[in-house]
Order: sequence, then C-alpha cells, then structure tokens
Amino acid sequence: MRFGYTMSDNENTTQHLFGARLIRDELIPDLLGNHTKDILYWAGKKLARSYPCSNEGDIISFFERAEWGVLSIIKQKNDEIHFELSGNVVEERIAHNDPVFTLEAGFIAEQIAMIKQYHTEAVYTRKKKSCVQIELKSDQKDPYTLPSRKASL
Repeated sequence: MRFGYTMSDNENTTQHLFGARLIRDELIPDLLGNHTKDILYWAGKKLARSYPCSNEGDIISFFERAEWGVLSIIKQKNDEIHFELSGNVVEERIAHNDPVFTLEAGFIAEQIAMIKQYHTEAVYTRKKKSCVQIELKSDQKDPYTLPSRKASL
C-alpha cells in the first residue's frame, strides 16, 4: 500500500527495480566512465565463474533469480547461440536510460564457454524498445581454460 492505494503489479515491479537501476545504470557508468562496457563484461564473466551453470536452462533460471530479465534461446546452431533478454526489468531499464547489457553478455559468454569447453564471446544489440538480443560465438579451435586466479582479480 502506498499513499492510500494499492500498487498494481507493474508499479510494484517498477518500485522494486528502482534501486538496482540507480546503481546499475546511473552510478556505475558515472564511476567507470568510458570503461563501463568492458569492466561490466569482465564482471559478468567473473560472476559466471562464481555461479556456474550446467546447461542453458540453468542460465535462464539464473537470470530469473538474479532479476536480470527473461532470457530465452531464439536461435542455435553449431558455434552460435542467440538469446533474447526481455521482460519488465529490461523494459524499465531501457525506458529510463541508455543501459548497457555487457554484464549479462559476459555472464552468458563465460557460462557457455564453461559448458561447451570452447572460448566464447558475446555481443548484444537492442532490437526493440523492450528486448535485447545477445549473440554468442564459440571458437571450436580454441579450447576453454579457466583463467588463472591472478588474472581474474
């Protein structure tokens, strides 16, 4: 209840995301400046190593639990996977800023690299006002090796 009325589900979601959006889309870019995209990509990879998933379904579940949005696979072939990230979280972030999604891209890239055991990188593009597409490419000639502890610090 807020100011004498009950909030709708959409208002609850917006209210709930406000703090995360402030930190993620306003504070962090101010602190990191031009390095925001690169550092968040690296941070996503680091988080993936801390929270390993055993398959794509686990990655999708992680996104839901972390409240990063609704993740789904839209295309998959040998060395490529295309994910779509959507939902209230993504819509809310896009509506209020020009957010970067390199944290999510780095997280997925590292998860897929660990699952498939091939070096994998990801890029994202905003396709609509309400979703982001994350494209992953694996290099089957480049076996995955866990980064050394020193390199990940």
